[in-house]
Amino acid sequence: MPFKIIASQCTSCSACEPLCPNVAISEKAGSFVIEPAKCTECIGYFDEPQCVAVCPVDNTCVVDRSLPRYQASA
Repeated sequence: MPFKIIASQCTSCSACEPLCPNVAISEKAGSFVIEPAKCTECIGYFDEPQCVAVCPVDNTCVVDRSLPRYQASA
């Protein structure tokens, strides 16, 4: 499941954007968003999702359970 950013909690600090290995995070309308099709949950890059690790506001970068989990290619 890709991650999403809760817009109402995003402080637009931009800490997450440069750390995303998939360039899935961008600024839109004053807060940051994650493009689900590009989000790999940082699998294959880091032990934990970088957006979650660097976000200064707890529970702002969360799993989007409405979308299927990322499947790494074999």
